[in-house]
Amino acid sequence: MSLIEIGILLLIAAICGGIGQSLVDYTAGGCLASIVVGIIGAYLGLWLARELGLPVLFELNVGGQPFPIIWSIIGSAIFAGILGLFRRATVGRGRY
Repeated sequence: MSLIEIGILLLIAAICGGIGQSLVDYTAGGCLASIVVGIIGAYLGLWLARELGLPVLFELNVGGQPFPIIWSIIGSAIFAGILGLFRRATVGRGRY
Protein backbone atom coordinates (compact mmCIF):
# COMPACT_ATOMS: atom_id res chain seq x y z
CA MET A 1 0.00 0.00 0.00
CA SER A 2 1.18 3.46 -0.77
CA LEU A 3 1.19 6.37 1.64
CA ILE A 4 -1.79 7.96 -0.12
CA GLU A 5 -3.84 4.77 0.19
CA ILE A 6 -3.08 4.56 3.91
CA GLY A 7 -4.12 8.20 4.27
CA ILE A 8 -7.39 7.50 2.44
CA LEU A 9 -8.11 4.54 4.73
CA LEU A 10 -7.41 6.69 7.79
CA LEU A 11 -9.72 9.41 6.44
CA ILE A 12 -12.51 6.87 5.87
CA ALA A 13 -11.96 5.47 9.38
CA ALA A 14 -12.12 8.99 10.84
CA ILE A 15 -15.42 9.71 9.08
CA CYS A 16 -16.95 6.37 10.13
CA GLY A 17 -15.70 6.85 13.70
CA GLY A 18 -17.11 10.36 13.82
CA ILE A 19 -20.50 9.21 12.56
CA GLY A 20 -20.54 6.35 15.06
CA GLN A 21 -19.67 8.69 17.92
CA SER A 22 -22.36 11.17 16.90
CA LEU A 23 -24.98 8.40 16.83
CA VAL A 24 -24.44 7.69 20.53
CA ASP A 25 -23.78 11.34 21.40
CA TYR A 26 -20.34 10.70 22.87
CA THR A 27 -17.01 11.92 21.58
CA ALA A 28 -13.74 10.35 22.63
CA GLY A 29 -11.71 13.31 21.43
CA GLY A 30 -10.56 14.86 18.19
CA CYS A 31 -9.69 13.52 14.77
CA LEU A 32 -7.09 11.04 16.00
CA ALA A 33 -9.60 9.55 18.44
CA SER A 34 -12.15 9.28 15.62
CA ILE A 35 -9.61 7.36 13.54
CA VAL A 36 -8.95 4.94 16.38
CA VAL A 37 -12.67 4.51 17.10
CA GLY A 38 -13.30 3.96 13.37
CA ILE A 39 -10.62 1.30 13.03
CA ILE A 40 -11.66 -0.51 16.22
CA GLY A 41 -15.28 -0.14 15.11
CA ALA A 42 -14.49 -1.77 11.76
CA TYR A 43 -13.01 -4.80 13.50
CA LEU A 44 -15.82 -4.93 16.05
CA GLY A 45 -18.51 -4.52 13.40
CA LEU A 46 -17.03 -7.20 11.13
CA TRP A 47 -16.70 -9.59 14.05
CA LEU A 48 -20.32 -8.95 15.00
CA ALA A 49 -21.51 -9.45 11.41
CA ARG A 50 -19.62 -12.73 11.10
CA GLU A 51 -20.94 -14.02 14.43
CA LEU A 52 -24.52 -13.20 13.45
CA GLY A 53 -24.10 -14.47 9.88
CA LEU A 54 -24.89 -11.10 8.33
CA PRO A 55 -23.49 -9.91 4.99
CA VAL A 56 -21.08 -7.02 4.48
CA LEU A 57 -23.39 -4.29 3.20
CA PHE A 58 -21.12 -1.57 1.82
CA GLU A 59 -17.40 -2.12 1.45
CA LEU A 60 -14.73 0.10 -0.08
CA ASN A 61 -11.52 -1.35 -1.46
CA VAL A 62 -8.53 0.95 -1.15
CA GLY A 63 -5.22 -0.49 -2.28
CA GLY A 64 -6.61 -4.02 -2.13
CA GLN A 65 -7.71 -3.58 1.49
CA PRO A 66 -11.47 -3.84 2.08
CA PHE A 67 -13.03 -1.43 4.56
CA PRO A 68 -16.63 -2.15 5.63
CA ILE A 69 -18.35 1.23 5.88
CA ILE A 70 -21.70 0.24 7.43
CA TRP A 71 -20.22 -2.23 9.92
CA SER A 72 -17.53 0.27 10.83
CA ILE A 73 -20.18 2.85 11.71
CA ILE A 74 -22.18 0.29 13.70
CA GLY A 75 -19.06 -0.99 15.47
CA SER A 76 -17.91 2.57 16.16
CA ALA A 77 -21.26 3.42 17.72
CA ILE A 78 -21.05 0.32 19.92
CA PHE A 79 -17.46 1.06 20.91
CA ALA A 80 -18.17 4.75 21.60
CA GLY A 81 -21.21 3.76 23.66
CA ILE A 82 -19.06 1.42 25.75
CA LEU A 83 -16.47 4.18 26.20
CA GLY A 84 -19.24 6.55 27.27
CA LEU A 85 -20.52 4.08 29.86
CA PHE A 86 -17.03 3.61 31.31
CA ARG A 87 -16.53 7.36 31.35
CA ARG A 88 -19.78 7.94 33.24
CA ALA A 89 -18.95 5.17 35.70
CA THR A 90 -15.53 6.62 36.54
CA VAL A 91 -16.21 10.36 36.32
CA GLY A 92 -19.66 10.21 37.89
CA ARG A 93 -18.28 9.03 41.23
CA GLY A 94 -16.54 12.28 42.16
CA ARG A 95 -14.42 12.97 45.23
CA TYR A 96 -16.16 14.10 48.38
